Amino acid sequence: MATFSKQLLSASTSGKGVLVAATATAGTLIHTAHATAQDEVWLYAVNTSTSSVKLTIEWGEATAPNGNIEVTVLPEAGLLTIVAGLILTGGLTVKAFAATTNVIVMHGFVNRIA
Repeated sequence: MATFSKQLLSASTSGKGVLVAATATAGTLIHTAHATAQDEVWLYAVNTSTSSVKLTIEWGEATAPNGNIEVTVLPEAGLLTIVAGLILTGGLTVKAFAATTNVIVMHGFVNRIA
């Protein structure tokens, strides 16, 4: 029988948001998936600026279009769901970069399935 455990994003400090500093690939590290278990990843973004900002999530790799998820994060939109339970494993990484440095904050968690 599979076991589920809720985990912090690996780049988070004590559950705090991860500030996206990168403006190009390779992005700011958000999470590194477990080597063998499946990580069900949930990501949310907050835009702290007064302008819309394009956010790119590098999902498992940095090669577009295979690994990129792109979204424009509006100002004052609160927590915007970016990734809703996609699975990642094999030690692959989730990274992010934004058109403007240090204004997008990533929050989230992982349901680890072993």
